[in-house]
Amino acid sequence: MGTKNLDIFDPDIYVGGVPHEAFRVLRAEKPVSFQAEPPDGRGFWAVTKHADIVAISKDPGTFSSWRGGTNIPDYPPDSLEVIRMLMVNMDPPQHNKFRRLASTGFTPRMIARMEEYIRRAAKEIVDEVIEQGSCDFVTKIAAELPLIVIADIMGVPKEDRHLVFDWSNRLIGFDDPEFQTSLEDAQMAAAELWGYANQLAEGRKGGDGKDLTSVLVNAVVDGEQLTEMEFDAFFLLLCVAGNETTRNLISGGMLALIENPAQRARLVADRSLLPTAVEEMLRWVTPVIHFRRTATKDVELRGQQIKENDKVVLFYSSANRDEEVFTDGMTFDVGRDPNPHIAFGIGQHSCLGLNLARLEIQVMFEELLARMPDIELAGPVRRLRSNFINGVKSFPVTFTPGKRSDA
Repeated sequence: MGTKNLDIFDPDIYVGGVPHEAFRVLRAEKPVSFQAEPPDGRGFWAVTKHADIVAISKDPGTFSSWRGGTNIPDYPPDSLEVIRMLMVNMDPPQHNKFRRLASTGFTPRMIARMEEYIRRAAKEIVDEVIEQGSCDFVTKIAAELPLIVIADIMGVPKEDRHLVFDWSNRLIGFDDPEFQTSLEDAQMAAAELWGYANQLAEGRKGGDGKDLTSVLVNAVVDGEQLTEMEFDAFFLLLCVAGNETTRNLISGGMLALIENPAQRARLVADRSLLPTAVEEMLRWVTPVIHFRRTATKDVELRGQQIKENDKVVLFYSSANRDEEVFTDGMTFDVGRDPNPHIAFGIGQHSCLGLNLARLEIQVMFEELLARMPDIELAGPVRRLRSNFINGVKSFPVTFTPGKRSDA
């Protein structure tokens, strides 16, 4: 194929799925390559090898999340100041302080307390469709559990959950015209979410609630409470990250099982493989395709001269198929072990909710394998037009109708 004019930026390419063949060529021939950024971007360095991404992720002093943010496009100065309030766009020591604060909602103790609730919710989700014998998998199954869980953690009332779903779609789907048609629409979605967050917070100030909204609005960092903008940024990040990525993992994991029937049969026959199957779904799907860093000084990487302020983009989807790390990485294997994927990132910015996500995925698939073992595609898969999120918008499925569990 050759690396000349090899495009891994155009969101249109990703409508057909992540361009894994292009990434394979880049790993083999030019693992650190300079990529154009049409129509008017200044270009970026694409990093495609597992070892390089791990090393860069552990060196925030050289490769900053704060300097230019973690999305590929450059922001105007006023917008950059706002997005720097998102924890994902912070560097140490600021990032460490805010991460400690947010982690109160994701401690092992908190997650253990939620397991029974998550299991009941998964049963109820399947109950809603089991008698019908068909549904849209994404909207009726995959989207529901992470939405229920993150809404509960944040203290969002049940009747408002799907407001969060809509705002999340419009914020993440910025390259997909189905969800937004302009940057202004994304800004409007953020404004609507922030207005809602402030209204929710107003009733929690000074209280002793255990939901994360109560914790954040009453928190003290360096002797001061969070500003309204800092609280808003926290709320947005946790609501979006807490449901978008897990939804796409459950959708992509189900597709992987459908498209690999021998592996699904193996898993149905031996449920003890489910923990390794979950890790393989994470590797295979990799819901977040990339994050950006910005070089804080001139540095050399695999013979390429990276200049201060150059954009360096870490392609996790490529790293998770790296031939030097994964034997037969283009094969989906529910028993793969070891499986050192970096679907949750690595280093200081590894996903805060990774253990919660693992629990949600495992519980949902326990329920699906037990009650819908013959689920099959019933129509086309519609993917998100995005080079950032490996998302599935919808896919219809059929299955043998069953009885409600009366969870």
